[in-house]
Amino acid sequence: MKKYFLIFFLLFANNEIIALEKKKIIQNLENIKNLSFNFEQNINDEKEKGKCILEYPKKIFCKYNQNNQKTLTSNGRYLVIKTIDSHYIYNIQKTPLNSILDKNFILDKIRKAEGKIIDDKFINFSFLEKENEINLFFNKNNYNLVGWQSIDIYQNLSITFISSIVKNIEIDENLFKLPMQD
Repeated sequence: MKKYFLIFFLLFANNEIIALEKKKIIQNLENIKNLSFNFEQNINDEKEKGKCILEYPKKIFCKYNQNNQKTLTSNGRYLVIKTIDSHYIYNIQKTPLNSILDKNFILDKIRKAEGKIIDDKFINFSFLEKENEINLFFNKNNYNLVGWQSIDIYQNLSITFISSIVKNIEIDENLFKLPMQD
């Protein structure tokens, strides 16, 4: 009987820890208007690095550290990926970034989701949106978003790690002007 009580106690204690961590993540997110960060993205074992500025909801500008001058820009409605040679435009609603860049959507999903602690370093929340699984990862010590995993519009697994996060900076709104509007 003591064995069952111990198992029940440990499960209850773990759920309480996750609930407290979830509350702190929600509080942290509620206070963020925008983020600046470095990223490393891995799609089909192809790594790309760069720097992004994200403004909620759904605005982002990323400059990749590549010779082809790749940028990714969203004005909240459309997403443009541009290089020296080409540019692609997508309705953001058809991409996983529609969910990932929407703070209110994320907050709602986190409130409803069961979190998992990974390696005693990260808290993971998983949810399905439009038949796509999205995984968000938060730092267990400071409750910052540290990355996400999703399936991109070409059905590739996309893993993004973020670092050097700076919150609530002054942003020039022209940054989110789509490149083809230049």
